[in-house]
Amino acid sequence: MNTVRGARERARIEVTAAIKDEARRALAAEGAAKLSLRAVARELGMVSSAVYRYFPSRDELLTALIIDAYDSVGAAAEAADARALADGAPPRARWIVVCEAFRAWALEHPHEYALVYGSPVPGYSAPADTVGPASRVAEVLIGILRAAHEGRGLALPPLPAGLRPEADRMTADFAAGLPPEVTVALVAAWAQLAGMVSFELFGQFHRVVEDRAAFFAHTAGQLAYAVGLPTV
Repeated sequence: MNTVRGARERARIEVTAAIKDEARRALAAEGAAKLSLRAVARELGMVSSAVYRYFPSRDELLTALIIDAYDSVGAAAEAADARALADGAPPRARWIVVCEAFRAWALEHPHEYALVYGSPVPGYSAPADTVGPASRVAEVLIGILRAAHEGRGLALPPLPAGLRPEADRMTADFAAGLPPEVTVALVAAWAQLAGMVSFELFGQFHRVVEDRAAFFAHTAGQLAYAVGLPTV
Protein backbone atom coordinates (compact mmCIF):
# COMPACT_ATOMS: atom_id res chain seq x y z
CA MET A 1 0.00 0.00 0.00
CA ASN A 2 2.80 2.42 0.88
CA THR A 3 4.45 1.69 -2.47
CA VAL A 4 1.23 2.50 -4.32
CA ARG A 5 0.71 5.66 -2.31
CA GLY A 6 4.29 6.74 -2.96
CA ALA A 7 3.90 6.18 -6.69
CA ARG A 8 0.71 8.23 -6.73
CA GLU A 9 2.36 11.05 -4.83
CA ARG A 10 5.30 11.07 -7.24
CA ALA A 11 2.93 11.10 -10.20
CA ARG A 12 1.01 14.00 -8.70
CA ILE A 13 4.21 15.95 -8.12
CA GLU A 14 5.31 15.33 -11.70
CA VAL A 15 1.96 16.34 -13.21
CA THR A 16 1.79 19.44 -10.99
CA ALA A 17 5.27 20.45 -12.14
CA ALA A 18 4.33 19.87 -15.80
CA ILE A 19 1.22 22.04 -15.45
CA LYS A 20 3.20 24.85 -13.87
CA ASP A 21 5.96 24.60 -16.48
CA GLU A 22 3.40 24.86 -19.27
CA ALA A 23 1.73 27.77 -17.50
CA ARG A 24 5.09 29.56 -17.35
CA ARG A 25 5.51 29.05 -21.08
CA ALA A 26 2.05 30.55 -21.57
CA LEU A 27 3.03 33.53 -19.41
CA ALA A 28 6.09 34.12 -21.55
CA ALA A 29 4.09 33.88 -24.77
CA GLU A 30 0.87 35.71 -23.90
CA GLY A 31 1.09 37.18 -20.41
CA ALA A 32 -0.72 36.38 -17.18
CA ALA A 33 -4.01 37.99 -18.20
CA LYS A 34 -4.52 35.35 -20.91
CA LEU A 35 -3.57 32.35 -18.81
CA SER A 36 -6.18 29.61 -19.27
CA LEU A 37 -6.43 26.20 -17.64
CA ARG A 38 -8.07 24.82 -20.77
CA ALA A 39 -5.19 26.04 -22.93
CA VAL A 40 -2.66 24.56 -20.53
CA ALA A 41 -4.50 21.25 -20.60
CA ARG A 42 -4.61 21.29 -24.38
CA GLU A 43 -0.87 21.88 -24.69
CA LEU A 44 -0.19 19.02 -22.27
CA GLY A 45 -2.55 16.65 -24.07
CA MET A 46 -4.81 16.42 -21.02
CA VAL A 47 -8.53 16.86 -20.70
CA SER A 48 -9.38 20.08 -18.88
CA SER A 49 -11.18 18.20 -16.10
CA ALA A 50 -7.90 16.47 -15.22
CA VAL A 51 -6.09 19.80 -14.80
CA TYR A 52 -8.89 21.06 -12.56
CA ARG A 53 -8.12 18.22 -10.15
CA TYR A 54 -4.71 19.81 -9.58
CA PHE A 55 -5.70 23.48 -9.82
CA PRO A 56 -9.45 24.10 -9.40
CA SER A 57 -9.22 27.57 -10.93
CA ARG A 58 -6.97 29.85 -12.93
CA ASP A 59 -6.44 31.91 -9.79
CA GLU A 60 -5.12 28.91 -7.85
CA LEU A 61 -2.67 28.20 -10.64
CA LEU A 62 -1.60 31.85 -10.68
CA THR A 63 -1.13 31.77 -6.93
CA ALA A 64 1.11 28.70 -7.22
CA LEU A 65 3.22 30.42 -9.89
CA ILE A 66 3.44 33.61 -7.82
CA ILE A 67 4.54 31.74 -4.70
CA ASP A 68 7.14 29.82 -6.73
CA ALA A 69 8.49 33.07 -8.19
CA TYR A 70 8.71 34.81 -4.82
CA ASP A 71 10.37 31.75 -3.28
CA SER A 72 12.85 31.59 -6.13
CA VAL A 73 13.96 35.22 -5.92
CA GLY A 74 13.91 35.00 -2.13
CA ALA A 75 16.20 31.99 -2.19
CA ALA A 76 18.57 33.81 -4.56
CA ALA A 77 18.76 36.79 -2.20
CA GLU A 78 19.27 34.60 0.85
CA ALA A 79 22.00 32.57 -0.83
CA ALA A 80 23.83 35.70 -1.97
CA ASP A 81 23.75 37.16 1.53
CA ALA A 82 24.89 33.88 3.10
CA ARG A 83 27.91 33.77 0.78
CA ALA A 84 28.77 37.40 1.51
CA LEU A 85 28.41 36.85 5.24
CA ALA A 86 30.62 33.75 5.09
CA ASP A 87 33.27 35.84 3.32
CA GLY A 88 33.17 38.38 6.15
CA ALA A 89 31.56 41.14 4.08
CA PRO A 90 30.40 44.22 6.01
CA PRO A 91 26.72 45.22 5.92
CA ARG A 92 27.09 47.66 3.04
CA ALA A 93 28.73 45.03 0.83
CA ARG A 94 26.07 42.49 1.81
CA TRP A 95 23.35 44.99 0.84
CA ILE A 96 24.87 45.56 -2.60
CA VAL A 97 25.36 41.81 -3.20
CA VAL A 98 21.70 41.12 -2.36
CA CYS A 99 20.51 43.94 -4.62
CA GLU A 100 22.63 42.54 -7.46
CA ALA A 101 21.23 39.04 -6.84
CA PHE A 102 17.71 40.47 -7.13
CA ARG A 103 18.59 42.06 -10.47
CA ALA A 104 20.32 38.91 -11.74
CA TRP A 105 17.30 36.78 -10.89
CA ALA A 106 15.01 39.22 -12.69
CA LEU A 107 17.16 39.16 -15.83
CA GLU A 108 17.14 35.35 -15.80
CA HIS A 109 13.39 35.13 -15.10
CA PRO A 110 11.83 38.18 -16.79
CA HIS A 111 8.34 36.74 -17.16
CA GLU A 112 8.17 35.57 -13.57
CA TYR A 113 9.47 38.97 -12.47
CA ALA A 114 6.72 40.62 -14.49
CA LEU A 115 4.16 38.34 -12.86
CA VAL A 116 5.06 39.39 -9.31
CA TYR A 117 6.44 42.92 -9.76
CA GLY A 118 4.65 44.06 -12.91
CA SER A 119 1.11 45.15 -13.62
CA PRO A 120 -1.64 43.44 -11.58
CA VAL A 121 -3.47 40.61 -13.33
CA PRO A 122 -7.04 41.74 -14.09
CA GLY A 123 -9.56 39.99 -11.87
CA TYR A 124 -6.95 38.37 -9.64
CA SER A 125 -6.50 39.11 -5.94
CA ALA A 126 -3.49 37.50 -4.27
CA PRO A 127 -4.38 35.49 -1.15
CA ALA A 128 -2.68 35.79 2.21
CA ASP A 129 -0.41 32.81 1.63
CA THR A 130 1.60 34.84 -0.90
CA VAL A 131 2.65 37.37 1.77
CA GLY A 132 5.37 35.26 3.40
CA PRO A 133 7.11 34.35 0.13
CA ALA A 134 6.75 37.95 -1.09
CA SER A 135 8.59 39.19 2.00
CA ARG A 136 11.71 37.06 1.67
CA VAL A 137 13.93 39.54 -0.20
CA ALA A 138 12.86 42.41 2.04
CA GLU A 139 13.54 40.26 5.11
CA VAL A 140 17.10 39.74 3.94
CA LEU A 141 17.59 43.50 3.60
CA ILE A 142 15.98 44.09 6.99
CA GLY A 143 18.30 41.51 8.50
CA ILE A 144 21.33 43.31 7.09
CA LEU A 145 20.13 46.59 8.55
CA ARG A 146 19.45 45.01 11.94
CA ALA A 147 22.97 43.56 11.98
CA ALA A 148 24.43 46.97 11.19
CA HIS A 149 22.25 48.69 13.78
CA GLU A 150 23.32 46.23 16.46
CA GLY A 151 26.96 46.49 15.37
CA ARG A 152 28.58 49.74 14.31
CA GLY A 153 25.25 51.51 14.08
CA LEU A 154 23.35 53.28 11.33
CA ALA A 155 23.36 56.91 10.29
CA LEU A 156 19.73 57.91 10.83
CA PRO A 157 18.17 59.53 7.75
CA PRO A 158 16.06 62.66 8.31
CA LEU A 159 12.39 62.06 9.07
CA PRO A 160 9.73 64.78 8.87
CA ALA A 161 7.67 65.07 12.05
CA GLY A 162 4.46 64.54 10.10
CA LEU A 163 5.70 61.14 8.90
CA ARG A 164 6.64 59.90 12.37
CA PRO A 165 3.32 58.11 13.13
CA GLU A 166 3.47 56.25 9.81
CA ALA A 167 7.14 55.40 10.39
CA ASP A 168 6.32 54.00 13.83
CA ARG A 169 3.45 51.93 12.40
CA MET A 170 5.58 50.46 9.60
CA THR A 171 8.38 49.62 12.02
CA ALA A 172 5.98 47.83 14.36
CA ASP A 173 4.38 45.97 11.45
CA PHE A 174 7.42 44.54 9.69
CA ALA A 175 10.75 46.01 10.83
CA ALA A 176 10.85 45.64 14.60
CA GLY A 177 14.20 46.57 16.03
CA LEU A 178 15.03 49.18 13.40
CA PRO A 179 14.86 52.93 14.01
CA PRO A 180 11.71 54.30 12.35
CA GLU A 181 13.86 56.67 10.29
CA VAL A 182 15.59 53.67 8.75
CA THR A 183 12.31 51.85 8.09
CA VAL A 184 11.03 54.75 5.97
CA ALA A 185 14.31 54.92 4.05
CA LEU A 186 14.23 51.14 3.56
CA VAL A 187 10.74 51.18 2.03
CA ALA A 188 11.79 53.97 -0.32
CA ALA A 189 14.97 52.08 -1.24
CA TRP A 190 13.05 48.86 -1.93
CA ALA A 191 10.68 50.75 -4.23
CA GLN A 192 13.63 52.32 -6.06
CA LEU A 193 15.39 48.97 -6.36
CA ALA A 194 12.36 47.34 -7.98
CA GLY A 195 11.88 50.42 -10.14
CA MET A 196 15.45 50.23 -11.40
CA VAL A 197 15.06 46.58 -12.34
CA SER A 198 11.69 47.21 -13.98
CA PHE A 199 13.09 50.07 -16.05
CA GLU A 200 15.84 47.78 -17.30
CA LEU A 201 13.60 44.80 -18.02
CA PHE A 202 10.77 46.73 -19.62
CA GLY A 203 12.94 48.83 -21.94
CA GLN A 204 12.88 52.27 -20.32
CA PHE A 205 16.69 52.39 -20.23
CA HIS A 206 16.96 51.84 -23.99
CA ARG A 207 19.37 54.42 -25.45
CA VAL A 208 19.65 55.98 -21.98
CA VAL A 209 21.81 53.64 -19.87
CA GLU A 210 24.26 51.41 -21.74
CA ASP A 211 26.43 49.94 -18.95
CA ARG A 212 23.48 48.84 -16.87
CA ALA A 213 25.38 46.55 -14.50
CA ALA A 214 27.73 49.35 -13.43
CA PHE A 215 24.85 51.81 -13.21
CA PHE A 216 22.86 49.40 -11.03
CA ALA A 217 25.82 48.68 -8.73
CA HIS A 218 26.38 52.40 -8.24
CA THR A 219 22.70 52.97 -7.48
CA ALA A 220 22.62 50.06 -5.02
CA GLY A 221 25.52 51.73 -3.21
CA GLN A 222 23.62 55.02 -3.13
CA LEU A 223 20.61 53.24 -1.68
CA ALA A 224 22.84 51.69 0.97
CA TYR A 225 23.93 55.19 1.95
CA ALA A 226 20.30 56.36 1.96
CA VAL A 227 19.27 53.72 4.51
CA GLY A 228 22.16 54.68 6.79
CA LEU A 229 24.67 51.90 6.16
CA PRO A 230 28.28 52.90 6.87
CA THR A 231 30.50 53.26 3.82
CA VAL A 232 33.05 50.72 5.09
